[in-house]
Amino acid sequence: MDARNDAREFLMSRRANLTPEQAGLPVSGHRRVAGLRRGEVAMLADVSPEYYAKIERGQLAGVSDAVLESLARALQLDDAEREHLFDLARSANGAARPVRRRRSKKWVPRDSLTRALHAVDHGPAFVRNGRMDVLATNALGRAFYDEVLDGPGQGNLARYCFLDERAKAFYPHWEAAADITVSILRTEAGRDHRDKQLHDLIGELSTCSDAFRTRWGAHNVRRHGSGTKEFHHHEVGDLTLTYEGMELTAEPGLSFLIYTAEPGSPSQERLQLLASLAAMSTAGEPRSAHPTTIQES
Repeated sequence: MDARNDAREFLMSRRANLTPEQAGLPVSGHRRVAGLRRGEVAMLADVSPEYYAKIERGQLAGVSDAVLESLARALQLDDAEREHLFDLARSANGAARPVRRRRSKKWVPRDSLTRALHAVDHGPAFVRNGRMDVLATNALGRAFYDEVLDGPGQGNLARYCFLDERAKAFYPHWEAAADITVSILRTEAGRDHRDKQLHDLIGELSTCSDAFRTRWGAHNVRRHGSGTKEFHHHEVGDLTLTYEGMELTAEPGLSFLIYTAEPGSPSQERLQLLASLAAMSTAGEPRSAHPTTIQES
C-alpha cells in the first residue's frame, strides 16, 4: 500500500462518481467522462486548478484542514469518505490515526472485557481489530462464527469472506457482504499505511481473489457502527440480526460488536437453539474463565 497512490486513486474515484448535474453545474457539449473534470472540482473547492491537480496526484502533505474540508464539500463526500480523506492526509504528513498500541503476538483480553463478553448471553458478541481478525468471542459468538474460526479464514472475517466457499452460504447477500468487508479494510488502510500485517493481508487477498481485487480498486470506504444483516448458519438456518459496534477507547483500533435478534422472532428462537447446541457440544466441560481468544497473526 502506497499512501500517495491511494490518495490519488481515491480522489480520482470520487471525482468520477460525481456528475455535473449532481454538483449543480451546467452541462454543454460532449464530455469524455461522466464525472467531474479536475477544473470543475477546483472551482467548487475554491482552489486553483494547479493546486488541485497537485493534490490529486497524491501530494497531500501540508494541505490544510480548510482545503480538505472544501474538497470534501465539493466532492460531496459522506462522513466515512471525509474521514478517510483526512486519514490519508495524516498519513501523508507522517502521522497515523489512531495511535496503536504494540501488542504481543498472543492478545489476551482484560478480565473486565472478558466479563463484558460473557455478560452478553442473548447474542453473539466478539472483539475484532481493523484488519477484521476476530480476537475474542462469547460462547454464542464462537458457535456463530465457527466456520470463520476453524476454516481457511483463520479467524479473519475478510479471509473467510473471500477464500472460504462456505461464506457464500453464510452470507445470503454475499455481494453486499463482500463490498462491506473491503470497505472496512480500505478504511483501516487509510488510518495506518504502516501496518505490515494489513499490508500482507491485502496482498494475500488480492493474489487469491479476483472479487477482492476488483473491489479494492474501487476505493470505497464506510463506517460500520450499526445496522441489520442476514445470515444462514449451517446448523440453525436463516437469521436476521441487528448489530451494534463500539470502539474500545482503552485499546485503540479494537471494536466490540454485538448481534441481537428481535424478541419473539424466529431468529431469536434460532439463536437460542444455536446456544443450546453449543452448550451440548461442550457438555461435561467446565465453563472457561475466559472467552475464546484467537492469536493475532
